[in-house]
Amino acid sequence: MNNSFISVITVLHSPHELRQLPGMLNAIHPVLQQHFADFEIILVNNGIHETLTEFIDPLPDALKHNIFLVKLSNQTIRNHAILAGLDRSNGDYTVLFEQAFTHKPEIILELYNKSREGYDIVYLRAINKKRKTGLGLFYRIFYYILRHYSDLKIDENAHNTRIISRRALNSILRLRENLRYMKAIYSMVGYQTIHIEVPEQVEPAVEENLGDRFKTSLIAITSYTTFLRSLLLGIFIFSSLFLVMVVVNALKVKFTGIDLFGNVGQAVDGWTFLVILIAVFFAITCLNLYIISIYLSNIYAEIKQRPLYIIESVKRF
Repeated sequence: MNNSFISVITVLHSPHELRQLPGMLNAIHPVLQQHFADFEIILVNNGIHETLTEFIDPLPDALKHNIFLVKLSNQTIRNHAILAGLDRSNGDYTVLFEQAFTHKPEIILELYNKSREGYDIVYLRAINKKRKTGLGLFYRIFYYILRHYSDLKIDENAHNTRIISRRALNSILRLRENLRYMKAIYSMVGYQTIHIEVPEQVEPAVEENLGDRFKTSLIAITSYTTFLRSLLLGIFIFSSLFLVMVVVNALKVKFTGIDLFGNVGQAVDGWTFLVILIAVFFAITCLNLYIISIYLSNIYAEIKQRPLYIIESVKRF
């Protein structure tokens, strides 16, 4: 038996997950009871109006006494519901457990044993990721932006199921982001991280539609990447090149009667001045937008008050 106190967190988002709850609890209870000195199971009811009493009452007393229910007054996004469970966790190690792994409760012990090798975060990684038809391009663009416009190391095949050490959890809880994307936060806190590969594929959440996924993507892109600022810089550079081309073309038509493409053109009085004026103001507008974006990005970063660094350990010799 391991002399550790472990917390297991499960978030319930739909009545379907609620009906599967007794089977999951009965499956993981023997593993927790046999292999850990103490444990707690934290259930987060994310706005399900059905009562959990009828599902928990028939369970053995030895199991019920270790269950804690956190009921949210209104349904919120999945990442915020996860945070509600993490805030309540008291264990030396915390396991976020998905019902998709009810058939293999021993995965909790595998995660724990792997973490004892010196890792603070151990997550399950799907060998292949299943995507609905038509969403493949959407996800490829999303993860491309995350990889190339941030320093985050995000595994697109990662399951939510993972084990987190106490010190890593304390650092995660320090990041009180109002707009949360948990995979980004796991990456930000750092610490030693490793994965265990499993054949189970990452399935999209049943309660999330395309609109919800798009909103989550916007949160991740705007909060954790510099993509939009880089996009504005690209627009400014393009507008500047466009300005130069328009000015040269307008002057060439005025003095030679032939444009840059070799077409014969007739200069109209005031046309050259008007084209140059519009092009100049277009470039100036794009420059101003880029400068404003820099200031807004800096203000946004300051308001978040993210820690400048996180100390993993201090050793004295």
